[in-house]
Amino acid sequence: MATVPPTSLTPDAIPSDVEYPGSDGRPVAETPVHYKNLTTIADILRRRFADDPMTYVGANMLLYYVRGEPRKRVAPDVFVAFGAPRDKQRRTYRVWEEDGKVPDLVVEFSSRSTKNEDQVKKLRIYRDRLGVREYFLFDPIAEYLDPPLQGHRLRSGKYAPIKPIARRLPSEVLGLHFEVAGEDLRLYDPTTGEWLPTAEEARLQEREGRLKEREARLTAEKRALEAEVEVERLRRELKARRGT
Repeated sequence: MATVPPTSLTPDAIPSDVEYPGSDGRPVAETPVHYKNLTTIADILRRRFADDPMTYVGANMLLYYVRGEPRKRVAPDVFVAFGAPRDKQRRTYRVWEEDGKVPDLVVEFSSRSTKNEDQVKKLRIYRDRLGVREYFLFDPIAEYLDPPLQGHRLRSGKYAPIKPIARRLPSEVLGLHFEVAGEDLRLYDPTTGEWLPTAEEARLQEREGRLKEREARLTAEKRALEAEVEVERLRRELKARRGT
């Protein structure tokens, strides 16, 4: 498991008043479609790991990786860190306060203003400084990356391209596959053969489930009533025969 790189300062030399800002002043996302993808993937992953208190899913959060050096930071669009408390309150993710736990997976949504940073600077930080096991990049409007969905997996300290399976990129970290659907990035579960639902889809599925339960209950009640009517009819018929 990768841990925080050593600081160039000794603990005694780190000022106690070092500030680690919670924002870099940049917009959350360059376009509405980028914002939609960022929030949707983060939400899907949070619901996916909702039962695991030691899996943290971060989104649009500054990540500081060297104590005492606030310039040593990066801002992943979405990241997953196994072994980091889910319910811990954070304004920023400071690796040394997480027992050295770095993200296991990062997803960046590339745009005109971030494409070079995503493919060069951030890639080097995730690979060389943090040792992020998997790094995915997605260009929702397919103008800056070719192909628009790319994945890298850490092998012996280097990133190797992730090969597609049926036009999907498999994530060993998540046990899921990433798939492009128009301008959207989706997560596919190879076990069920289905996409993980978005929040809206999950609500619709829940509503459909309630309707099916109601229909099943009404059908059962109807059959029970019909059975009661039939029993009563047979009882009357038997009574009539005995009376003749």
